[in-house]
Amino acid sequence: MTPLVAFVIFCQALGALIGAGATIWGELAYLRAMRDGRLDRAERAHLRAIAHGLNFGMTLLLLSSLALVIIAYLLHASLQPALTAGYWTLIIFALLIIYVSWALSRKRISFPLGSALAFTAWWFLAYLTIGLMPARSFGATIAFFIIATGIFYAILQYARLLAKPRK
Repeated sequence: MTPLVAFVIFCQALGALIGAGATIWGELAYLRAMRDGRLDRAERAHLRAIAHGLNFGMTLLLLSSLALVIIAYLLHASLQPALTAGYWTLIIFALLIIYVSWALSRKRISFPLGSALAFTAWWFLAYLTIGLMPARSFGATIAFFIIATGIFYAILQYARLLAKPRK
């Protein structure tokens, strides 16, 4: 593996980890903001900073993925990334995050479902890029994602229930 490929893989994993970390930071910030029942200027600025972290993470991840495809093509690799299920799984999760973020900003999807989808997809991307996700078929990975989203939906809803101000 050339140093350039290693660096691009590092950047791809870094982008996914930045995004996954920003989702945790965002959920904690949201829970903190829910305590008093209203969002003030400081909380909005904090949430905007998290959004910038998510944008940076996704941009770094997608540019690194594109660079890996181009490098594999230029090096005449025997197995091109675009022909593997792992590559398309990564791209589907990235597109899902982009779509869910757009839908949340336009209020076309409920916040609890959208945040659970984005949270789970970011963590799947992180595990895929650092190699901790076991090799599965595309369908098995999607089925696992659906189950994990349901679990995270329940966990996040319970955390929000506990964070709501009591009357």
